[in-house]
Amino acid sequence: MSELRLGDVIDDYCIKCRRLTNHSIVSIVSGEAAKVRCRSCYNDHDYRREQIPPSKKDLKKAELFKEVLGTISPDAMEEAPAGPRRPRPRRLRG
Repeated sequence: MSELRLGDVIDDYCIKCRRLTNHSIVSIVSGEAAKVRCRSCYNDHDYRREQIPPSKKDLKKAELFKEVLGTISPDAMEEAPAGPRRPRPRRLRG
């Protein structure tokens, strides 16, 4: 890949437009784009490497799941029975 320069156009996820759009490079750090400007809404933001951030709904679900798992102690899992036992079928005598 060629060397990046200020003003080059690259794709990135715009946090204001909420979609993948063309962006112009505004600043470069260590040969990589650091800040970009959306060419649709002209919003400046950090370069996100085309990664769409997780939705707040998904983050809330993950947080609740971790909270529920945190309430379960490992000792309780070892002491708890594996599940209800099913009765063995009776053999018919003929």
